[in-house]
Amino acid sequence: MAKVQSVEPNIAHLANGWMQQYELDYKLEQESLNEEIDKALSEYASKQGGAGGNRPDAKLLLQDSNQDWFPILIEYKGYKDKLVKLTKNGHVANRDAKNNPNYNNIKSYAVNGAVHYANAILHYTSYTDVIAIGITGYKDAYGDLRHSIGVYYVSKSNLGVGQKVGEFSDLSFLGKDNFDEFIKQVRELSLTPEELDHIRKEKDREIRASLVRLNNDVYKDEKGLGERDRVYLVAATIMATLGIPGEVKPLEKNDLKSSTETGEWDGDILLRKINAFLDKKHLPDKKKAMIVRTLQNTLTTENLNKVVNGETQLKRVFSRVVDDLGIYYKIGLTTDFTGKLFNEMYSWLGFTQDKLNDVVLTPSYVAKLLVKLARINQNSYVWDFATGSAGLLVAAMNEMLDDAKRRSTSPYELEQKTLKIKAEQLLGLEVLQDVYMLAILNMIMMGDGSSNILNMDSLEEFDGKYGYGRENKVFPATAFILNPPYSAEGNGMVFVEKALSMMQGGYGAIIIQSSAGSGKAIEYNQRILQHSTLLASIKMPSDLFAGKSNVQTCVYVFKVGEPHEKDSIVKFIDFSNDGYSRNTRKKAVSNLENVDHADQRYQEIVDLVKFGKSKLHYLDETNYYEGTIDPQNGADWNQIAPVDVQPTFTDYTNSVKDQLIWKLSTLLDEVVGDEESAMNQSIGNLIEKADWKDFKLGDLFTIESTKSFNKNALTSGDNYDYITRTSRQQGILKTTGFVNNENLNESGIWSLGLMQMTFFYRERQWYAGQFVKKVVPIIDIPVDCAPFFTTLLNKQHDRLQPVLVRNVPATFAEGIVKIPVTADGDIDFDCIRLLVSMLEKRETAKLISYLKSLF
Repeated sequence: MAKVQSVEPNIAHLANGWMQQYELDYKLEQESLNEEIDKALSEYASKQGGAGGNRPDAKLLLQDSNQDWFPILIEYKGYKDKLVKLTKNGHVANRDAKNNPNYNNIKSYAVNGAVHYANAILHYTSYTDVIAIGITGYKDAYGDLRHSIGVYYVSKSNLGVGQKVGEFSDLSFLGKDNFDEFIKQVRELSLTPEELDHIRKEKDREIRASLVRLNNDVYKDEKGLGERDRVYLVAATIMATLGIPGEVKPLEKNDLKSSTETGEWDGDILLRKINAFLDKKHLPDKKKAMIVRTLQNTLTTENLNKVVNGETQLKRVFSRVVDDLGIYYKIGLTTDFTGKLFNEMYSWLGFTQDKLNDVVLTPSYVAKLLVKLARINQNSYVWDFATGSAGLLVAAMNEMLDDAKRRSTSPYELEQKTLKIKAEQLLGLEVLQDVYMLAILNMIMMGDGSSNILNMDSLEEFDGKYGYGRENKVFPATAFILNPPYSAEGNGMVFVEKALSMMQGGYGAIIIQSSAGSGKAIEYNQRILQHSTLLASIKMPSDLFAGKSNVQTCVYVFKVGEPHEKDSIVKFIDFSNDGYSRNTRKKAVSNLENVDHADQRYQEIVDLVKFGKSKLHYLDETNYYEGTIDPQNGADWNQIAPVDVQPTFTDYTNSVKDQLIWKLSTLLDEVVGDEESAMNQSIGNLIEKADWKDFKLGDLFTIESTKSFNKNALTSGDNYDYITRTSRQQGILKTTGFVNNENLNESGIWSLGLMQMTFFYRERQWYAGQFVKKVVPIIDIPVDCAPFFTTLLNKQHDRLQPVLVRNVPATFAEGIVKIPVTADGDIDFDCIRLLVSMLEKRETAKLISYLKSLF
């Protein structure tokens, strides 16, 4: 077959003709658009992954009637199927499974290439809204040119992912008479909260990969830089390159001249830009002076500013930070960015385990849990007595701002409320100066909620009042969130006692080493309960801080201002299974995978604490218990649901049944008569004479997810099986009546329990519990051949057992099995059916022989 020839020149001629027709001032590949955009395209990694050299096929800069400018970047391709490559979620697929740029997609597909160029604009320029256009086509059987157009909006608001604007057959929407209407259509685009949350999580994984790469590169290539120098250099770079629209121009790489002139060192230039930035942020003079003084000690060192081969070490590190991280803080990602930075940078330090436990970052999903448990809303006043990098306060601020947006009906009132939240309703205390710097940077990047981040000892110095100009005004705290240093007195409960005692009411939610509730903080706990009620005690997963800290933690929730009475109900929740799988390998791209409804499980915890056991869904009554504690005890905060150890009639029956089955199986193996010997010979001959062929399991089966629920959702009846990860009783925990159609799985397939990696054939329709997948045959497999394939599948156990859960389907698909085939090479089901039948007859004969011997 003749190779299909690209029609890209025809597509370029067609599209360029449209732009001429609409009198658009477009620039071709080699032409300049403006210095800022040209420089951005040159700086950004190319479509092949090399350094710079990005050249869109066409580009233009258009202004709407509101005087807003929009860069338009156009990429042409000349094949029918090369318009766009999307992910399963419908996003432009410019990242691979490891969150690295997918340069193959970027260079092969028109839209993917255009979106890549658009991200260069977001990364390196002041433009925040870009239009990416891909155009491709082919010639049909009659030789006529057919074309397709993809138009995507790439902006800060969609975190650079890109959203499809609509369907277009030409470029007339760029024309002067149509552009305002097109931009109106663009402005009406929006992402659902769920879509935004999904994109944020993807960006979080990208950030971690970029931080790992940055720190590895700096650690390896830049000698003489201590860990604090690295942290401060990154902080300084971000402050200097953020800029403030219309007031402070972001510092660019070529602004650093690597000069040896006094006062013109790269460090001096960086400091001047930081001073200008902080001035416009209206930070109190005392706080600003402290920040500048701290950074100055690093930025003005002679070694950093020493010129070698025409460049300083400071400029090299500055450039790397901008290249690796710039896109994430330029698009305004509302995540605990410097918290991740903090964790990554400090992972290189030689801390003792106790110190590691003290500085470990609270995962963002746990921070969000604490915020919800503390019932934080737009009117809350929130404080944290061991702020760290301010991750908990970032989570609180985001929740408060989201609540304000939900409730506001006036843009003006929303703006005023937003300012008040950031300026007055958050307070954090951090005693370590280098960590305090990160907290300041974090809150500035989140929109400047840094006003009340105080560098002081919360136990010895803090008197409950605002700082920096409002030292005489009491902070009216209504919510307390905390992940304390566990090496402090009472595992950190000393912070809890002080904070709650200074509040008049409200709620507190803390995550702390579990021994604080079982004997290590008795006196603190007794005093806390004199003025606050313990509402809930939640046992968190043992590997929650996998790779960072090795302590078991609990979350305690308090209602402040009401003494705990002996009959006060406490909700004890075992949240050991939170739906996440964690990987502790240092070089893993992501150590977290949602394997079983993690988001829904975390929401269920919030609902259980607020509303009680009626909200049980993924958890059941073995994980949830309402009980009491003795307010005078102080060591009884970690309780579990009572376990009934008295056997029932069913327990005795099952035990005797299991013993008899084992005994019968053992005796049958010992029964070998003449008839069985003849059968064994026949079976051996069949196996030997059959023609066996290798098959990949991925060509025979697919592994698919199931929708699970806990056994408390089951109904009366025995029409369906309820399958769990157990390897006993064919994986059947219970039978059930009809529950719903959504969770119902078909018969004639296999279940796979992910803990034991055991496969069972399902003869009936069934429902699934946790950690169960279904194995669906691609080919038609007769039911009487199922035992043969069950054997093949279970032989994969040793291959699958050590594999991460998320990698099981891929590992399974690569497995090779031998199967009898016909002369045509097709699977010989007649041979398989005969083999299964002969084996069943042999075992039946053994059973009959044994039973006869009993009578």
